[in-house]
Amino acid sequence: MFRFEDPIYLWLLCLIPLTALLWLLSVVARRKKLKRFGDKELVRQLAPDVSRFRPSLKFWLLQAALALLAVCLARPQMGKKTTGDTRQGIETIIALDISNSMLAEDVAPSRLEKSKMMIENLVDRFKKDKVGMVVFAGDAFVQLPITSDYVSAKIFLQDISPSLIATQGTDIGQALNLSIHSFTKDSKAGKAIVLITDGEDHEGGAEEMAREAESRGIRVFILGIGSTKGAPIPTGDGGYLKDNTGQTVMTALNEQMCQSIAAAGKGTYIHVDNTNDAEAQLEAEITKIQKGDIKTVSYSDFDEQFQAVAILVALLLIAEVLVLEVKNSRLSKIKLFKKGK
Repeated sequence: MFRFEDPIYLWLLCLIPLTALLWLLSVVARRKKLKRFGDKELVRQLAPDVSRFRPSLKFWLLQAALALLAVCLARPQMGKKTTGDTRQGIETIIALDISNSMLAEDVAPSRLEKSKMMIENLVDRFKKDKVGMVVFAGDAFVQLPITSDYVSAKIFLQDISPSLIATQGTDIGQALNLSIHSFTKDSKAGKAIVLITDGEDHEGGAEEMAREAESRGIRVFILGIGSTKGAPIPTGDGGYLKDNTGQTVMTALNEQMCQSIAAAGKGTYIHVDNTNDAEAQLEAEITKIQKGDIKTVSYSDFDEQFQAVAILVALLLIAEVLVLEVKNSRLSKIKLFKKGK
């Protein structure tokens, strides 16, 4: 398995296109100045030793060295040993509503951000379990396949936003159906679906899917987040979402819908507000689920690979120093290089 120990340094790669753009602009500006100075062929004759291509070569050598330096700082590693393990735990699929209504701020800092904080706290409490994530709005897809890699779960969680799904709306039935089929096949471990939503279901079929989950022995927890009084939906530019008549759209927690889905699946409904009571209640309920054997594969004994990258960086820098911006007069005397650059 290949990984970066400090992937934050890969952001330095953003400097590559930026510096390339600045360099291209400087080349264009320099050519314009030379054009004003005189005829291009005459200028070339006045400076016969000046190479047109060597400065470009030196620049791209530096660019390559910079890119590899960023990779080097990120510490590439290769796992050389895999270990299998069987432990007692449960499997949990977290289905998160990411429709635009989840941006409402009746729960601080917003319904979506509060949900993400709850999920992160829940993952922190997992020790020998597996977790997966499904995100949904008018459509649903697996954001994270079932895994025991909690670090990856947190990374995937940070990238979640309403922009992940173009089809807006709320299809809870599809989210439950996808969650049901996202568990490990033939696993005997206890299974749970934690569905977090404001209950604005626009498609139907959620109760049927909840009953299907219950028939398969899957515990269903419906976490209703938001206020029943309603709140506007921020648009991100300081305003709020409006309908076709210019009226501000208000979104309220449909608690009745959430309770109906939970009841259909003989599950548990939990109201999420600005307190931590919901987290404590959810954790208490999950600990009651029967644990079973969970097989995991992990990589260990990671070897550092940055040394090879560092050698390449050094070679590129040496090559950049050796390449002169002017033509080599000794080489130009050799017949092979008379027509060279």
